[in-house]
Amino acid sequence: MPSSCVRSEPQPDAGGRLTLHTRLSLLLTAVVASLMLVLGGLWLSNTRDSIHEEVEAATRVCEQWLNVLAGEARAVPSAGDRLLADIKAVGRIRANALEVIDGTGQRIYLSPQPTYKAGRASPAWFARITEPVFVQRRIAAGSLTLILTPDPSRAGLDAWDSLSTMAAWACALLASLFTAARWALNRALHPLDQIKAALERTGLGRFDTRLPVYASRDLNRLATAFNGMADRLNEAVNDNVRLDSERELSRLLQARLEAERRSIAQELHDELAQGITAVRALAGAIVQRTTEHPALHAHAQSIIAVTNQIQEGIRHILQRLRPLGNDAATDLQQALQHYLELWQQHYPDLTLHADIRTGTLQVGDALALAVLRIIQEGLTNVVRHAAAAQVQLTLHTRQQADGEWLELTLADNGRGLCGTASGNAGCGFGLTGMRERVAALQGELSIASMAGGGTCLRARLPANRMQASQASQQT
Repeated sequence: MPSSCVRSEPQPDAGGRLTLHTRLSLLLTAVVASLMLVLGGLWLSNTRDSIHEEVEAATRVCEQWLNVLAGEARAVPSAGDRLLADIKAVGRIRANALEVIDGTGQRIYLSPQPTYKAGRASPAWFARITEPVFVQRRIAAGSLTLILTPDPSRAGLDAWDSLSTMAAWACALLASLFTAARWALNRALHPLDQIKAALERTGLGRFDTRLPVYASRDLNRLATAFNGMADRLNEAVNDNVRLDSERELSRLLQARLEAERRSIAQELHDELAQGITAVRALAGAIVQRTTEHPALHAHAQSIIAVTNQIQEGIRHILQRLRPLGNDAATDLQQALQHYLELWQQHYPDLTLHADIRTGTLQVGDALALAVLRIIQEGLTNVVRHAAAAQVQLTLHTRQQADGEWLELTLADNGRGLCGTASGNAGCGFGLTGMRERVAALQGELSIASMAGGGTCLRARLPANRMQASQASQQT
């Protein structure tokens, strides 16, 4: 058995759709990205808490220091100028902005802007997420009022820079993950492209396609199942080809037999029948001229009687050899009734019950001839081998889902099927001929002994299918 191993390169899906490798890689990347987003959300929550604790701690320390200075200013009214000088000397207080308001409500001092990452700020949406809201602290220092405002912007900016760095690394990691996953999946699932190509070749009728052995156990099981399926398909195709060849051979043999039958019938009609007619004419002339010679006259009359019998026998043989007319569409029911009447005349001791209901069905000559030949062979076997007293013949049409069928049943009350040891020569050959006819017409045939005695022959022949087949052959 020829075999071939499929080798193919990965092909993109039709219509520009993503391949399985890409979809799986994107799915894996999306899952990891989702986990990163969850971790990012947790990190933002922890960052907000950390900024709150950091700024709150710095504000408390600053508040304590300012309370000490404010206490001195309240104790010594002249200490206000020194308090302001100390505050100015300190400059920017970590994570806080400090204002000094005099007794008239005028701001006399504002701490400088932060120099750490000066001129930069985190996005407003990020600041709303990570920067907590703090309450201003007001501290009275004599005639002055100190306003301490917590400022988490620098801590928020640090968090934004950290997030940007982590996002860049995360994107690089996801890109690397997608590339690595796609490469690994492409390597692992490469046999699927071979399996796809093998299925396509098999679908086109290349049943010699086989898959190799794979390292993966699951893929190897799939390859083994595919190869087994291909073997069975190949065997089925070979069986169908062989069956078609046998049917064609059977059809040709039947056609040759029918041609021989027609040739023999023609010879009988043209040669033997004319010769017998001539003998009968001569015998009639002798009868007319030998009225005065009784012995010769009687012999001539016997010759006429024998020739009549011979003519009747030849007519019966011609009917068996050529039971149908020359019409393309034959009235099967009429032809059967005519044949059965002749058969009953030759075998009056056998009781024949015929139930033929084909309606107005018009069939091709091939099907009609097959039905007649099967009935002829079946009735001949009944006469020769069954030792029966009654024969029941039924021929009906059945409409089924796959078309119209002819169902033929021939049952007798004889001794059952003949065997190889029965000594009935020709019984097996006749049954074989019937099977070949039915097989050539793609029908069904069964022959079995009945429980109460006798034999039952059943045949199913497709009527419409044969008509369509003949019409296609004629065209």
